[in-house]
Amino acid sequence: MDSVFPACPLPFPETPQDTWIPLVGLEQMERTRYDVLVVGTGAGGGAALWRLCNQWRGTGRKVGIIDAGGLMTPGHAWNVPTLNRGRWFDYIYNPRILRPLGLTLPEFPGARQLFALGGRTLTWGTVSPRMPASDMRQWPIPLREMQFYYKLAEQAMHVTQAYAAGSSITQILLERLWNTGFDDAVEIPMAVDLTATRYGEVRSDAFFSSISFFAEALNLMSFDFAVKARAVQVHVENGQALGLTVMSKDLKPYALEAKNIILSGSTFETPRLLLNSGIQGPAIGRYLTNHSSLTGVLTLNVEGFPEVLGTLGILYPASEGRPFQLQIQGPGSFAWYPQYEQKPVREDWEVRILSYGRVESRFENRVMLDKNRRDLYGVPEIQVQFSYSDKDREVIDRMADFIRQAAAAITGKSSSFMLPLCLSLPGNDNHESGTCRMGEDPLTSAVDPFGQLHGVRGLYVADNSVLPSSGAANPTLTTVALAIRTADYLSERIDG
Repeated sequence: MDSVFPACPLPFPETPQDTWIPLVGLEQMERTRYDVLVVGTGAGGGAALWRLCNQWRGTGRKVGIIDAGGLMTPGHAWNVPTLNRGRWFDYIYNPRILRPLGLTLPEFPGARQLFALGGRTLTWGTVSPRMPASDMRQWPIPLREMQFYYKLAEQAMHVTQAYAAGSSITQILLERLWNTGFDDAVEIPMAVDLTATRYGEVRSDAFFSSISFFAEALNLMSFDFAVKARAVQVHVENGQALGLTVMSKDLKPYALEAKNIILSGSTFETPRLLLNSGIQGPAIGRYLTNHSSLTGVLTLNVEGFPEVLGTLGILYPASEGRPFQLQIQGPGSFAWYPQYEQKPVREDWEVRILSYGRVESRFENRVMLDKNRRDLYGVPEIQVQFSYSDKDREVIDRMADFIRQAAAAITGKSSSFMLPLCLSLPGNDNHESGTCRMGEDPLTSAVDPFGQLHGVRGLYVADNSVLPSSGAANPTLTTVALAIRTADYLSERIDG
């Protein structure tokens, strides 16, 4: 006798999702009063969102986050299998994606903008050193406290020196550097999740981006998220932040209410929004800094090296008397080779040596509104006033000497080896900072030591713009550490 079984039901979701991350409309967000509303989804915004969700899970708090851009890639572009090094460059540097902002900024011509979920963390090099203590001594934060938040940031971003460790080319060149006086040279720290697959958990997002913060946050508590939502005005009354006017892609305005607002647009976009909102402060938009950056590309003969070269990634960090760092990467242009690209066999490889130098924080270097040019949302575009000081140029000259010494060390040539160098256009390093700098004095800083705008309760900044000085280290790790600290302060203030 044949057995009769009921038919298995076809699977249909109760709440179908149209995108790879849950989104809500601005109409829904307009009906909600948020405890915190975050503007911007790059390193600072993602870190603040993740930390708030970590602190508030199970509390019923309302958190919202918006971004002016849309959905680009669901993680760092290096994690996308079809984007080898050539296609990655052609895609990311497409002017329609990575906007060449510097075309209208003659004093900051290298600047670029990326409006998308994840911001520039979708394309960054993931190099994540700490800023040396000597560069933070004048900051309004105890160094001991910064070390604590650095540890949290490094853990959250999976920062490791193991990425290039063990690669024969890295180890051979490290020894050459150590033998010629570059004692502090180490394997480069990068934000790369190298955790092996365990218990059936597959790691699909090796190179870190802010998307990882969103993934963690979604597992902690629900929050509202809208894309293509451009914040155009912050509302303040009697020294208290009340909310935002946000424009949709079809130019319809929405009024979003929030007890607290965290601005994480960028060094350009955050002061732009504040100034357009009529929020005044002597330091808002001032003290624009970036890193001076020199690059040299040399040819390295690897005859006699082990057959498997691996990846080259070396950092020579800044120190008390050395206001710059060196990075040595390759073979080729990056310390990265994609899975689906075969590394050619050759005896001569290009190796890139680059240096980032400390730049003075000066009041006259600034971002300001250009009332004669407006974007499609009616917000004035920006102008930039920027120049290097004599002291900055002295640092650049010292960087050149050290790059050439390092080149001689790793190639075995004489110390007089004149490696051709080029100076990056200001803004080309994507390390701009300082336009809403942190400090105790409202005359020389825009926000207090916890990121809250001087004179405006409930309005915070958590992006590169809060860095009081540039130092010589890549800024992303420091920005994440400070954003986590701001989120902790905000949550304690609300819960306390």
